[in-house]
Amino acid sequence: MTRLMYVVAASHSGSTLLSMLLNTHPRAATAGELKAVNLGDPARYRCSCHEFIMHCEHWLRVNAAMKARGHDFRIWDAQTHFDSIDSAYVQRLLRPLVRPGGLEMMRQLALKLSPAWRQGNRRLMHRSVDLVRSFAEVADVDVVVESSKIGQRLLQLSRHGGLQIHVVRMIRDGRAVALTYMRPGEFADAKDEKLRGGGCGGYRDSELPMADAAREWRRSNEEAEALLPQLDVASITTVRYEDLCRNPTTTLNQIYTDAGLDPIAEIGAFKDVPHHVIGNGMRLDRESHITLDERWRSTLSEEELAVFDEVAGELNRQYGYA
Repeated sequence: MTRLMYVVAASHSGSTLLSMLLNTHPRAATAGELKAVNLGDPARYRCSCHEFIMHCEHWLRVNAAMKARGHDFRIWDAQTHFDSIDSAYVQRLLRPLVRPGGLEMMRQLALKLSPAWRQGNRRLMHRSVDLVRSFAEVADVDVVVESSKIGQRLLQLSRHGGLQIHVVRMIRDGRAVALTYMRPGEFADAKDEKLRGGGCGGYRDSELPMADAAREWRRSNEEAEALLPQLDVASITTVRYEDLCRNPTTTLNQIYTDAGLDPIAEIGAFKDVPHHVIGNGMRLDRESHITLDERWRSTLSEEELAVFDEVAGELNRQYGYA
């Protein structure tokens, strides 16, 4: 059975760095965000190999492998996300993040009342599982790493079957994450401005005020807390962004071992390994040096820190961030 390693985290918690580091294992390959939405103009969107996605040989081979499995598929029109289910009723029910058990059970029962959901979700899950299998086949690996971070997607994949799923829960200091939501172009995209916005320049994410940024981080982590107990998965590993940066080999080997892969001796220049990742613009950076990014300490004002503390400080302290 094909194995999927699914990263659960708030956006900009270091999941792109983690995913690309995991890609250095000879029996693992990172695909990135296989929900594959918001790619923008596919003629200008770049794969992490820096080739335009429509001309990337790796993704063209994945497209062909999907066709061999009976799918009319192109990664720039993947149709592996719930927004491809054409039902206002379904979209309204899916809008809230994953809730604790009882509430989530009520949502799932309400969804099952919809023929559009029953048919659409079955199609989506079949397509998504075959995409993981196709990616593994083309990359010739045992484990595919996905960093879509969508809780409902993981919940449905775990219930669908067809994949052996290992979950990596990643946590980062909420103040650092909030800063990326406030100023995504500067703190959550490629260093080269010409490669931002998916590789064609410009910005894709809107800026948030601190109160909304803190709430976004808090809700993402609350979703993870509600989601994990409901999953039917092989195993779950929890890691911290800060530990990954300070002790990358130790942290990666913990994940590899939990996922049934052999440990590695050292990482090396991880950006020199072929990558074909879709998602966050930082995948386009060429530098292999791992640096703990704590620019929030010198960037956020006292007033902004006070707002964060009011909205999300309690949860941040529960995770050990003073």
